[in-house]
Amino acid sequence: MIITQTPLRISFLGGGSDFPEFYFSEPGCVLSATIDKYVNVIVKRRFDDLIRVGYTKQEVVESVDDLEHELVREAMRITGIEKGIEIATMADVPGRGSGLGSSSAVSAGLLHAMWLYQGWLPTRDMLAEGACEIELDLLGRPIGKQDQYAVAYGGLNFIEFTREGVSVEPVAGNEALARRLGERLMLFFTGITRRSADVLVEQRAAIEDKREQLRDMAQMARDGRKALESGRLDDVGGLMHEGWQLKRRLASRITTPEIDEAYEAARNVGAIGGKISGAGGGGFMLIYCPPQHHDAVRTQLTDRLGMTELEFSLESGGSLVMLHSRRP
Repeated sequence: MIITQTPLRISFLGGGSDFPEFYFSEPGCVLSATIDKYVNVIVKRRFDDLIRVGYTKQEVVESVDDLEHELVREAMRITGIEKGIEIATMADVPGRGSGLGSSSAVSAGLLHAMWLYQGWLPTRDMLAEGACEIELDLLGRPIGKQDQYAVAYGGLNFIEFTREGVSVEPVAGNEALARRLGERLMLFFTGITRRSADVLVEQRAAIEDKREQLRDMAQMARDGRKALESGRLDDVGGLMHEGWQLKRRLASRITTPEIDEAYEAARNVGAIGGKISGAGGGGFMLIYCPPQHHDAVRTQLTDRLGMTELEFSLESGGSLVMLHSRRP
């Protein structure tokens, strides 16, 4: 039996510049971090030749081609597993529509477990690129590349995208810096779920028209990195506010009146900045707020507006193997 654990991620700045339509012409970059909420994948040999997959439903099939779970199906094809296997996935938060990179965490976690099952020890680059191949190339999802690299590597990172490839650079600092940053962050589930593709198709089609905005958003990621490395944490909150104002204009469904009301309510009681995590339109709202104002923000968003807070900490492990038993 093999168990892998892959973290979810939050993105602070630069989202949208990780589409090839942008970074093939000029560098894109994001500032992001992984959190201590995970996707767990279990892979185990079966006593027969069937394939059993457990997630929100159960599938038992004879052929990989018959699987409905797209990520499992394509991960099995990439790793060369054909039969006689049981696979289960479990997540700490709701999956699709959360905006926390859960799909990429599932993809990377599946590949991690399946390559180990086949006797290979994958690198972080292999996990990230494999997840990109599944989601972008094989399934044709209208997403960028930030999530796959964020969850595979883990930690607080500056990720740059160019025509030549992707580079992941840990933000200079120490555990104390990450802890101080984490103490200023809050996550709230809006109660709104949406298909990210509905938002991203429109956003991706408008990249050329929005290039100047995306260029500014990428620069904010660079500025955010410098602010963190200089210990100017509240500057990151201010940049997140500016970035959210730009992101709201990238596509028509990135925000809603309910999201706007919640964001302004948080700002009115002490939050410096924030954004909807992921594509937008729903899922989780990330808030940057000095600790002394957390209770006021919590009162506004949970007690008054009915959102659910997700308590979390930043993590640095990336996709890890939690169990690798060689018993049949």
